[in-house]
Amino acid sequence: MRRNIVEFLANLPYSKVTRIIEENRQFHKEVEHELVLTTEQICTTFDTFLLKEVLDVSFRYFSENIGFLYLHTTKGMYSYTVKTSPENFIKQFKEIKHSQS
Repeated sequence: MRRNIVEFLANLPYSKVTRIIEENRQFHKEVEHELVLTTEQICTTFDTFLLKEVLDVSFRYFSENIGFLYLHTTKGMYSYTVKTSPENFIKQFKEIKHSQS
């Protein structure tokens, strides 16, 4: 009987800004979350994608310090605001996808 062992491969912090209205005043609250890549899936605070559902991962800088990481999935495209280099995350993703094909 063969068991699949799920291994942690990489993580990447991302930010989500939410709008809060209190006493007729609007505030923006930035909360840090984390993308986690394992040998089976990519997890966020709000979603989980099996690797077979993720077609590609790409990245584009928005400004000097901020960029958008895009998960291209069979469910659509999901974007994440990141402030650190996603290079290792993307490299690990491409390596595991290549090894599974």
